[in-house]
Amino acid sequence: MNPGQRAHFKSILTALKEDLSRDIDRTVHTMQDEATIFADPNDRATQESDIAVELRNRDRERKLIKKIDETMARIDKDDYGYCENCGIEIGLKRLEARPTATLCIDCKTLDELKEKQSAK
Repeated sequence: MNPGQRAHFKSILTALKEDLSRDIDRTVHTMQDEATIFADPNDRATQESDIAVELRNRDRERKLIKKIDETMARIDKDDYGYCENCGIEIGLKRLEARPTATLCIDCKTLDELKEKQSAK
């Protein structure tokens, strides 16, 4: 992967990380501002359910931020764009679709098939 491509993916990852961080901050402020105690148990249950969904989403985003940081470290080490399993180059189209990808499409497909089979 040439330096221009690495810079391109690093800018994509940086923008994604900034967006996720803004979303997390916005959620925290919204949850603090909308903290209302409802007398009706149904309203309270709905609010708690909404909060649980938001927290689950923020947890996913937190994990994605960690993965973005790991990917940026791989870019800095010039190790980005190669499959962790087989070592071949991950296609640029796959990296455009999922910049944090660590497996080539073949290894990822095989991994998903193994996961499906073990879930049955």
